[in-house]
Amino acid sequence: MLFLLLNGFLYCQFDPGAKQISLSHSNVANDNDVFALFNNVSCLTQLKSGEVGIFYSPSPYGLKELSTANIAYAEPFNFGTLSVGGMRYGFNLYSEYNFLLGFSRIITNGLSIGITLNYHTVKIKNYGSDYSVYADVGLSFKIIKEVYWGFSFRNINRATFGNEKDQIPSIIRTGFSYYPLKELSINCAVDKETSLKENFLFGINYDVIKYLSLRSGFSTEVRQISAGIGLHYSIFNIDYAFVNHSDLGPTHQAGVIIRFK
Repeated sequence: MLFLLLNGFLYCQFDPGAKQISLSHSNVANDNDVFALFNNVSCLTQLKSGEVGIFYSPSPYGLKELSTANIAYAEPFNFGTLSVGGMRYGFNLYSEYNFLLGFSRIITNGLSIGITLNYHTVKIKNYGSDYSVYADVGLSFKIIKEVYWGFSFRNINRATFGNEKDQIPSIIRTGFSYYPLKELSINCAVDKETSLKENFLFGINYDVIKYLSLRSGFSTEVRQISAGIGLHYSIFNIDYAFVNHSDLGPTHQAGVIIRFK
């Protein structure tokens, strides 16, 4: 029963934030806001100042029991970028918490690396609780001014809950971001989860004006289309994402990022 409950919920989670989701997480090569902590921590070396972000998905696929909330903070220093974050998922019968600590650093011109440590707990009413510790790693490389490459490996030590395998997915993702214009990015990526087929990801971000960005994307194996907008004013970024799954239906998410100048 514990195994069935875990698998039933784990596959309904969304990695934050709203910008990344609206691009179907295709921007692994140039994930340039604080929520890169959850996706490709090496990209946090692009931050010029500290950022704090809050992400909320109230009712994925119309089920409030699957609600997810995330918070993240990142601060660049001379020796690298430090980041911390947290995640809460579920409801009173089933819940998960994840606490993250990340570090990223520029190794050489254009090349950055990063690592994230996760302390992940799960609790099921009347069945008990468990925890696991695992690491994520990331690489990002600016090939030329217009082209970026990125790589991330989640749960590299194949940690799990209890004695069952793959309850915490191990996911490899790699891809490219291309900027034909300063205001336009085209993102392509592929990810592979243990025992599942490859999933191809695609997304476009267009900064229509200084204060407004439009985004869209899709993924093949998961069979989702996504879209979103970003509003930018002063130190605030407000992002919205819409995802429609071919079988499970629509989901709405939102996030706010504050950039410290």
